[in-house]
Amino acid sequence: MIQAHSSSISIIESMIGRSNNRDISRMVEHAQGGLSSAVQAILEHPNPHIGIVTGFYIEYAEPPSPETDGLGGMAHMAAAFAAAGITVTVITDAPCAKAVWAVIDAIPEKVDLEVVAVSEKSVKRLRQRLEEGAEPLTHLIAIERVSPASDGKPHREHGWDMTRQTAPLHLLFEEVGWTRPWTTIGIGDGGNEIGMGSLPQEIINRDIPNGEMIAATTSTDHLIVAGVSTWGGYGIVAALALANKEKSAPLLKYMNRSFDHAVLKAAVEIGQAIDDSRADRPGTLQMSVDRLEWEEHAALLERLREVVDTSINANVSEKVEL
Repeated sequence: MIQAHSSSISIIESMIGRSNNRDISRMVEHAQGGLSSAVQAILEHPNPHIGIVTGFYIEYAEPPSPETDGLGGMAHMAAAFAAAGITVTVITDAPCAKAVWAVIDAIPEKVDLEVVAVSEKSVKRLRQRLEEGAEPLTHLIAIERVSPASDGKPHREHGWDMTRQTAPLHLLFEEVGWTRPWTTIGIGDGGNEIGMGSLPQEIINRDIPNGEMIAATTSTDHLIVAGVSTWGGYGIVAALALANKEKSAPLLKYMNRSFDHAVLKAAVEIGQAIDDSRADRPGTLQMSVDRLEWEEHAALLERLREVVDTSINANVSEKVEL
């Protein structure tokens, strides 16, 4: 079914890949096709168990909290997967736990949560459980989750070292004994997230401020580059609904502005998640993501839903304007 809707999925990939506050066009171009291949990898498994890793903690914010970006995309994927009967486990670390829990609590579906301490030992214990449990993980998605750079340390876009407040969850994406027990998918927007290690570092060095310092080294099997990481979560839900018509109704159940508003509100008001924090302007509690007001994200979500509905119902996706 991927091939039947390839034009619409390409449209979706273009929509979520538009630049926001930095030029990511070369990153998007290099990762082109990642959305389709990621969805295909999920479809090919008869009984998937999908893990979603998220949480980007900002120490220098008011209050210190994870960003809102990534949390909404996680919520849309988790809700859609769970509604379609797919087992979902969301994974984060202790500094991000309150915000991630608040979002999961706002999802009207069963979604499991794993929280690890900021230590390598804790992450390795989790990896063993996910590999050897009664229902082992089959796919692992990182959305807006920092990766170590070439110096072995995770960095914010300004170059700040995040080691002290960031669990090394990138270890879940690395090969151990020359094998990786699950398919990996990375979603990011800034060059320093898990999955961006799949890109030539030269692109990040040239196109992203402080790229040589912050460029991710953790790669994934499939990479989705989005203007805002949460948009990548929107894109996976939309493309999966197109490619799996039998389950399109449950997959699209929460693809609406009401759900999107509810999870962002939970993230901000209960989880104290903050908007993007910069050196010259600490992030604060507000209904925005990556410096864009919520309405802009809701409008994109509705446009994506229009593409999906048009393609499913009339198979005329070529007529949908970007």
